[in-house]
Amino acid sequence: MRIATWNIERLRHKKELESIIANCAKVSADILVLTETDSQVKLDYDHCYSTASPENETVSYSKTETRVSIYTNYELVKCHATFNERVAVCVELKTGLCNLIVYGTVIGIYGNRHSSFMPDLSAQVADIGRLVTNGNPVCICGDYNCSFSDNYYFTKDGRAVIEDMLRTNRIELLTRNQPECIDHIAVSRDLVGDTEVLVKEWNLDKTLSDHKGIMVEFAKCRE
Repeated sequence: MRIATWNIERLRHKKELESIIANCAKVSADILVLTETDSQVKLDYDHCYSTASPENETVSYSKTETRVSIYTNYELVKCHATFNERVAVCVELKTGLCNLIVYGTVIGIYGNRHSSFMPDLSAQVADIGRLVTNGNPVCICGDYNCSFSDNYYFTKDGRAVIEDMLRTNRIELLTRNQPECIDHIAVSRDLVGDTEVLVKEWNLDKTLSDHKGIMVEFAKCRE
């Protein structure tokens, strides 16, 4: 199974739209979560689940923009409510080996030093705590606005809250050791088990977005 995420910076580099789409296609992810994205990005997936329109906020958004979109060919089992339908989207997918709850998100839509960051994070922690009681493995995928292996971009309080949430809910941050990485993929420990996880990145020169794209690949869901 391949799970990937990429913040495409609200198509700031729209002139490179074809390259952005080509990079998304090249990854061949079973589940792809795009953040700060746009409906002009047309991808060859059977299903796309997105957050509600962020229009009419203090930041100006175009009608085609959305904060988070989850692309997949997996069958939908159900949609789960999130604390804010404009910030996070959550779907339960039938992968063939297990039902997987995918929580696509941007934690702190105005950055980790804005006054809204910690309340936003706390609300998302509550979402995850509720979702894990479902019994199926959970994947938290998207822009965390926090690095973990270095001092690239983080706050001590924000990082501590995320680490506690992961520990409490037995979720493994698979992208923890990537340098200059604030976009992450975390999954329930029981899902991966002792399977080797491969991590790959793209857009390392950040010419298509100011974020790297990142993907994890592992063999199976643990039954």
